[in-house]
Amino acid sequence: MTKYLFIGKAYAVQYAKSARKFITGKEEGATLAEYGLLLALIAVVCIAAITVLGTKISSMFTTVSSSI
Repeated sequence: MTKYLFIGKAYAVQYAKSARKFITGKEEGATLAEYGLLLALIAVVCIAAITVLGTKISSMFTTVSSSI
């Protein structure tokens, strides 16, 4: 009998924790959407860096090849 009370208490504690997370809206860890946003931000920064530095690097290679 006490075994069933212990199992019931464990389920009640787990249910209470789940209900508290749902009510307060607290989440632990990153979701897939957050990882997607980080990936998009990194891609935008990489594209911007390549665009800005691309012309400078191209002109540098042209100068080096003409001096050789």
